[in-house]
Amino acid sequence: MQYQTESWGSYKMNNMRFGGGVSMSMADTGLLRIESLASESAVVIFSVSTCCMCHAVKGLFRGMGVSPAVHELDLHPYGGEIQRALIRLLGCSGASSPGALPVVFIGGKLVGAMDRVMASHINGSLVPLLKDAGALWL
Repeated sequence: MQYQTESWGSYKMNNMRFGGGVSMSMADTGLLRIESLASESAVVIFSVSTCCMCHAVKGLFRGMGVSPAVHELDLHPYGGEIQRALIRLLGCSGASSPGALPVVFIGGKLVGAMDRVMASHINGSLVPLLKDAGALWL
């Protein structure tokens, strides 16, 4: 079984308008923040500093020689807003949903939560993703 990354474009809002008295909802703002942060580095991890699964994913990437940009949402000024938007992207039912964090983006594309990252690592598709994104030179 191979997991495909999702194109970020499939998550962008279609008819977003700015100005003219139209305000964006908190969810829309969260998605825009995710889009901006996810494109800042080849590998981006949204994490919580006290989460053991988040620690494991960060260790996996660092052990492979990758230096991910890590956003600890419990320490980020907009962390709650970003976490709610990530939960929506993943289709989880709530903030306490198991598997909601960590969330990984590679090359600006959503890979997913821990289960997807580990499945990609086990089936051998993670290294090519990292190479294509310029995060790994082997």
